[in-house]
Amino acid sequence: MKAFFTSFIFALSLYAGMREAQAAGCGKVSIAQMRWSSAGIAANFDKFILEKGYGCSVTIVNGDTLPTFTSMNTSGTPDIASEFWVKGFKPQLDDAIKAGRLVEGAEILADGAIEGWYIPKFIADANPDIGSVQDALRHPELFPDTYNPSRAAVYNCPESWACEISTRNLFRALNADKLGFALIDSRTPDDFDASIARAFDNKVGWIGYYWSPTSVIGKYDMKLLNFGVPHDQVEWDACTSVRGCPNPKVNAYPVSQAFTLITRSFADRAGPVMNYLKARSWDNETISQVLAWQDENGEDNENAAHYFLENYEELWSHWVPADVAEKVKASL
Repeated sequence: MKAFFTSFIFALSLYAGMREAQAAGCGKVSIAQMRWSSAGIAANFDKFILEKGYGCSVTIVNGDTLPTFTSMNTSGTPDIASEFWVKGFKPQLDDAIKAGRLVEGAEILADGAIEGWYIPKFIADANPDIGSVQDALRHPELFPDTYNPSRAAVYNCPESWACEISTRNLFRALNADKLGFALIDSRTPDDFDASIARAFDNKVGWIGYYWSPTSVIGKYDMKLLNFGVPHDQVEWDACTSVRGCPNPKVNAYPVSQAFTLITRSFADRAGPVMNYLKARSWDNETISQVLAWQDENGEDNENAAHYFLENYEELWSHWVPADVAEKVKASL
């Protein structure tokens, strides 16, 4: 009996020691904060959860897609990129994962990045026959140019953005000019967003390119229209995304994916933190709502991350074990 209790106590001590070693093993962690807000907020709620829930010591470092990927792939730093957009890096990323230098975590944007042509939902609700871009273009009277109400308008991105090219080519493919529409190029990003704000303030129609998750989609209730065709990547690369393409065809926008990237060196010592990094994913509606709050209140990414943790417990608490969730909640 004495031998049994001795063995039992030894086993308990060994288990406790393993748990402590796991927690201590997290140690110092560096997380890349990309330049766009959704990624910045994710980096900051990762920091809070890793520090308060798992006992890590986290440093936020500035990052951007290409330099962060290159640094993680060649130097093993930073340890984590919370939101990494795969588009344009798939072959290099696949090679890095296959070689064991990087590990892919959760698809952090559950819905992907959604691009396309939107209209206000109040216009869609009042006109249930409008389900596609082509349907909307049959109603020029619903989408007046705010600067020249005698004509209809499709709103385009600023010239320096890639979406300016695709929107222009799709406008031509749809023969929208023959249906009474003009293509309105936005002078600046603020001018672009202001056109949507004016439409909602004046309760008039608006049609044009936008994307999600964004603060604008979080603030204004918009409906994404379909193009009546599937996405054709070959056509996209050959024409839709090429300035001055002579014969553009109607095409749908691709859905872009964003994953969490982790260096192999951190993954090997992360212990239960890896379960979190492979589990957490948030939807575009939630992201856009948080981005809208951040924009309306002029807050930084750190405070927006706290706002998310304080107001969306039902979502994030499922990413972690109950004891970790309690630690995080107690620290808010």
